[in-house]
Amino acid sequence: MRNQLSLAKLTEQNRQRLMKKMKPDSIAIFQGTEVLSTNGDAVYTNRPNTDVLWLSGIEQEKSMVILYPDNPDKSAREVLVLLRPNEQLEKWEGHKLRKEEATAISGIKNIQWADNIDAMLQVMMHNADTVYLNTNENDRLDGSLLRTDLLFVQKWMQRFPLHRYERASRLIKEVRAIKTKDEIAITQQAIDITEKAFRRVLGFVKPGVWENEIEAEITHEFIRNRAPRHAYDCIIASGDRARVLHYIDNNQECKSGEIILMDFGASYGNYSADLSRSIPVSGKFTKRQKDVYNAVLDAHNYAKSILKPGIIFPEYVVKTNAEMEKQILKLGLISKADIKNQDPESPAYRKYFYHGITHHLGIDVHDVGTRTESLKEGMLFTIEPGIYIEEEQIGIRIENNYWLTKNGNIDLFKNIPITAEEIETCMKKK
Repeated sequence: MRNQLSLAKLTEQNRQRLMKKMKPDSIAIFQGTEVLSTNGDAVYTNRPNTDVLWLSGIEQEKSMVILYPDNPDKSAREVLVLLRPNEQLEKWEGHKLRKEEATAISGIKNIQWADNIDAMLQVMMHNADTVYLNTNENDRLDGSLLRTDLLFVQKWMQRFPLHRYERASRLIKEVRAIKTKDEIAITQQAIDITEKAFRRVLGFVKPGVWENEIEAEITHEFIRNRAPRHAYDCIIASGDRARVLHYIDNNQECKSGEIILMDFGASYGNYSADLSRSIPVSGKFTKRQKDVYNAVLDAHNYAKSILKPGIIFPEYVVKTNAEMEKQILKLGLISKADIKNQDPESPAYRKYFYHGITHHLGIDVHDVGTRTESLKEGMLFTIEPGIYIEEEQIGIRIENNYWLTKNGNIDLFKNIPITAEEIETCMKKK
């Protein structure tokens, strides 16, 4: 019950923060996820819409959250819509939430069944002037895919064409990007579980283990610490496979002399941890491997030193990229002549560092937030520089998570080994 009360308090805070941003006489409708088919009568595992999750804590499919802060009916200013429990369906899929259970999780008292919400929504729509509808507005979204969120928007705009419609994602991005102390406390628990998994792996890895065996050790540690899942697909990439940024096959043997790039994090209380470390299979870095590792760590520490409120996101990217160029030059991978003669649109260092150095973190591992404006106190970021050398079959990435404070940032991963020497010491102790 303590966890439920904590979650209810957290999501109530989230709803209040969002409703303060809404226009007068407006309603916001947040649609949950549909169940999608794979083949035949099989379906994909449900992953809840994270806006609905952030507002309610409810993970059940087809759930909706409706917010109408100026509703004359005070009891209907917050409404949670659920599938009606069905005895036959529960024999196949298991328990569905009852009203009192949903209230305990979300703190929302007005619970409606999806099959009879239409009449209530029609009254709300007729009373409201502005309607907020949510869509996925990630600027890296694959727009060619069929999107149920757009179908939902089209349905409402066709049914009520004379309303003023607003993009809920604009408000969500602004509010969700600022993490409260309560959100950070839950994130820290996800990080602490991730630390336990990492330390377990440091004592497990040796020449001859397979990538998927390491993944199994991580999964075991997550589950035994009540983390229900990975925050994202686990990356365990040994040797040259570490140059593939989203390598998730995890099905090869780890050999002596190789470096394993590991990128994983626990999901706990719906919030994500995001860790990257690169460790030697044999327990000790070669001199060259350590040089590359320390170059990445130097870039990481520089990025940490300038990550603070007030810096403009593109300015931060320019400065951290310049530091990456400096480190890659120091390693002898590029020359001053390469830099002088490079195409500005395709700088020389990009051969060895070809991804972004930071992203927002939260319920989504790539959480919503600005990539164009000044950074603000309360934002939560990763820092993840990496160097990938094809000719040496090596890839090294180091990633921690940082919460922006008034004067700088707090490293939420401060207890996790990060230097080459710390990693070697932990592996030796096994």
